[in-house]
Amino acid sequence: MARIAVAATAPFGADVLERLAARYEVAALLTRPDAPRGRGQRLAPPPAKEAAVRLGIPVLQPERPVAGLDLGAPTVVVCAYGLLIPEQLLAEGLWLNVHPSLLPRWRGAAPVERAILAGDPETGVTIHETVKELDAGPIAAARAFPIGAEDDAGAVFAHAAEVAVELLDGLLDGAIEFTPQSAEGVVYADKIAATDRALDLASPAEELVRRVRALSPHIGARVELEGRAVTVWRARVGEEGAFEPLEVQPDGGRRMEVEAWRRGLR
Repeated sequence: MARIAVAATAPFGADVLERLAARYEVAALLTRPDAPRGRGQRLAPPPAKEAAVRLGIPVLQPERPVAGLDLGAPTVVVCAYGLLIPEQLLAEGLWLNVHPSLLPRWRGAAPVERAILAGDPETGVTIHETVKELDAGPIAAARAFPIGAEDDAGAVFAHAAEVAVELLDGLLDGAIEFTPQSAEGVVYADKIAATDRALDLASPAEELVRRVRALSPHIGARVELEGRAVTVWRARVGEEGAFEPLEVQPDGGRRMEVEAWRRGLR
């Protein structure tokens, strides 16, 4: 059984960590420091740390990773870590990055969200060597899968985590051959901004539904309905081709079916 370390922070990285821990000896988790979270802005651990603590995996949380950092394993799987890894540290072992897109398309911070927003019919997972340039390292393995018509980002991330571990199973216990990434077809997936969350009700319903799917269940699309600001978590294109929200969350409230929310306004 291969002994590995994992560098992860976000929920996607936590999911991959848990799946890897069921198959391999995970020597340590490298993750970001605890940070304020939620309405009260209380200091809270990142999702990957919560998973590691539950699994009994040692956790390292430096403000910035530096050369000489001992993770207890020669191979590190990087998945939604979120901090720059210096070249000197990369040179000390094999760092394999799990990226939820078919590189070189959608390099960057929000590949799943951007793929859904763009209406891509498929996405996938690419395992590549971590290098200084963003998501540009040579590829060890990749696999495509379709984006379902009703898949939100959560569903795509879950499928990607499953595929990622299957791909890693074919790499971690054997020799790895790398193929340079193509210089053609490079597209960047910029981080989701506040403007990306806004639903313009003058836009086509299909576009609005894609935006809701792309931002659910972790970010949320924003709109004003019945004169109230709400977050929309589920929506559909109605029989008349109109945008129909199905699940909303008023500011300061809980998620609920839109009809229940409207009844509460009467």
